[in-house]
Amino acid sequence: MGKRKKRKKKTGMTTGSVIGGSIGLLGLAYIGVSLFFTRHFLPNTEINGNDFSGKSVSEAEEFFKGQIGEYTLAIKDINGGKETISSRDIGLAYKENSELDKILEKQNVFSWPKAVFDKSEEDLTFDLSYDEAKLQAKVNSLGIAQAGQAPAQSASPSYDGSQFVITPESYGISVTPEALLEKVAACIKHLTPEMNLEEQGCYEAPRFLSDSEEVKQACDKMNEYCKASITYNMDVPVVIDQSVISTWLSVDENMNVVVDENGIRGWLEQFGEQYDTTGKTRTFTTPTGKSASVSGGTYGWSINEDAEFETIRNALNNKEVISKEPEYYISGVAASHSMPDWGDTYAEVDLSAQHMWYVVGGSVALETDVVTGEPIPEKVTPEGVYSIVEKKLDKVLVGAKDPVTGKPEYETPVSYWMRITWQGVGFHDATWQRSFGGALNQITGIGSHGCVNMPLDKAAELYNMIEMGTPVIIHY
Repeated sequence: MGKRKKRKKKTGMTTGSVIGGSIGLLGLAYIGVSLFFTRHFLPNTEINGNDFSGKSVSEAEEFFKGQIGEYTLAIKDINGGKETISSRDIGLAYKENSELDKILEKQNVFSWPKAVFDKSEEDLTFDLSYDEAKLQAKVNSLGIAQAGQAPAQSASPSYDGSQFVITPESYGISVTPEALLEKVAACIKHLTPEMNLEEQGCYEAPRFLSDSEEVKQACDKMNEYCKASITYNMDVPVVIDQSVISTWLSVDENMNVVVDENGIRGWLEQFGEQYDTTGKTRTFTTPTGKSASVSGGTYGWSINEDAEFETIRNALNNKEVISKEPEYYISGVAASHSMPDWGDTYAEVDLSAQHMWYVVGGSVALETDVVTGEPIPEKVTPEGVYSIVEKKLDKVLVGAKDPVTGKPEYETPVSYWMRITWQGVGFHDATWQRSFGGALNQITGIGSHGCVNMPLDKAAELYNMIEMGTPVIIHY
């Protein structure tokens, strides 16, 4: 019994010795590995994306020196194009430095078991040398540098000749030459294999893209406007269709559709320039066969551009198809659109001949010598094309007030009054005149204050024949 107890005690002591020895060996191994990592990088150590687990600083330096010799930076633009800068292009060389040593020194070597499971990523900027002038030249030769500064352009509606379609967006170049050089140099110092110009913020992104809902809605709205059509029934029809309307449409910075009201008014101004005749020079032949011309006056076509502006704007808003005569100002309606526009019924006064005619249907129905205004500024009979705007029997013609007496310069009763202008010029009988025609109007006291003086019988005859609105041509 005693011997068995002795043997058991010996066995227990042997087992403890083995376990203690194993722990000692493990401790020595742990310390040994820890000492190894004082000169080598821990497991899972990545420097600039390269695995240097268990590698020494000298091995890492050799790797990077080799990389530098074969290094090429690929520069990708937004359109998929690629340009490169190689180490040979710029004389790139590795400079000895302590950056790798610093990574090694900060390692906790006793945590190497944990490092097996935890990755350590280091981003190292190398101390490199290169020819700065050569790098500058390579950067300047890049496509993005050649293109220069340009703002981004949003996708937008554009007229293709038949409808509005979406023009794709374009990215702007927002990087300066100095900033571009800085970004390229930073990539080189990290030995980055690829530089994406878009990711580097070298481009300005447009606000609206081709698939933006705002762009689609603007395009649809502009095409809706183009469904309108306005036809003006002139001698040759004048049509406002989508080819014209499209020039008045655009979008603002928020992709709201804008109708160019100034553009509409500009079109109406040109329309009026072509078809308005009021005040324009007309060339014609007098009843005596003399060739004459006349300009000025109030008679003729004069399109009411304000009214037609509203017509056009309403048509656009309501997608209306309209065929119409343009609206004219009250005095802006003539007998014909062709020139001369007074047709074949009119009164004509030749200031040089001191003679007038009343033509009806192309034939002279009445003619007589007359006395017109004395040829001084305040009394001269105005040249131009007018119309009869008032007819009255037994009218008293009242002159301007004399500033000295405060009374009218004259108060003259006439039997037949046919007003030509609202400034006081008209046809009327002048029983005080002893004769008519010749050069009597040039004699002070005989020439009128601007009216066309007629014999009593001729004034009566004209009064009974001429109608309101009849054109009156006064010329030399």
